Amino acid sequence: MNIKTLFIVLISLSYFGAFGQYQFSGKVNKEYDNGTIYLSLVDDYRKVSGVFPEQILDKTKADSLGNFNFSGNKLAKDNKLYRIHIDNCTEEEQQSSHFTGHCNDSKEIVFIANNSTQIELPFSFENEMFCRVLSKNESANALLKLDSLKNDMKYAFGTYRSEANRKLNSKKWFEKLQQFGADMNEPLVELYAFSFLSERSSSLHSYYLEDIRTNPYYDDLLQRLQTKYPNSYYTSQYEAELEADTVFASAMKKDAIPWQQSLLIIVVIISLLINLYYFRKKRNKPVPQTKASLSNQEEKVLALILDNKTNKEIASLLFVSVSTVKTHINNIYKKLNVSSRDEVKKLYLK
Repeated sequence: MNIKTLFIVLISLSYFGAFGQYQFSGKVNKEYDNGTIYLSLVDDYRKVSGVFPEQILDKTKADSLGNFNFSGNKLAKDNKLYRIHIDNCTEEEQQSSHFTGHCNDSKEIVFIANNSTQIELPFSFENEMFCRVLSKNESANALLKLDSLKNDMKYAFGTYRSEANRKLNSKKWFEKLQQFGADMNEPLVELYAFSFLSERSSSLHSYYLEDIRTNPYYDDLLQRLQTKYPNSYYTSQYEAELEADTVFASAMKKDAIPWQQSLLIIVVIISLLINLYYFRKKRNKPVPQTKASLSNQEEKVLALILDNKTNKEIASLLFVSVSTVKTHINNIYKKLNVSSRDEVKKLYLK
């Protein structure tokens, strides 16, 4: 990146930061210059990587120079996990290739941000995309650094595949990744590491079950999440998994007799399913909100919606364009956690 480009980036970041808006901008290489770029909110840390339509917040296309930009004022004030990904799939291909949440013809980057975060994603060495993060928010770049440590870890495990090497490296790298997360003073970084270390399909899972029985780190992480994000689904999800995994790990102890072990495993599975169902249901349940969360213009639009006015009529009455009305309506839907006019009316016309 030359000096002139860097200067423009810094001025742009300062401008958006002054007005409390987010801005995520970057470049794509020629391989993806015709692809669609998506911004997603990752509200389930078990779905950090992949393509999930229900997570998508916005989409755009790169310009003729490969530049793209997401900006606005609609994200949460608290830090959350976000993902930007790009693919070359057509709508028809998406129906099949994205069904499982994975797409072979895509590139992605996951980062931590909030409504006032500014991030630049320039090319790295040899025009590699999504491999660098420039931001004043230190947490924004933390997940990329953690990914680098994960790659070092995989290399260390692949050098010698003996059982002795696996045990030695498991202890070393669990401590290293956990300490890196703790040093960042951002529980979401630790949660990102936890999702990797505790993955049930991973060869590390057996060591994780040993570690969770004696290491106070996991309870300490729960306290940090409850302190910083007391009402977050991340915290609820982690607490439910921690409780279930702790019981499961106890059941796997060598001194447990077979019938007790089998019974505890069944109880753990049922408990995990019930807890996850409860928290998902609680998260997805529409919660009526007061008009206090709406802007003055959004309150006017809401009043006209309740008066059965069409978008065109609302635009005429408020002296704005129809597209502006649609933007206000989308913001109202998000703030009230609804998806249609009928649902809005059910909240207020009773």
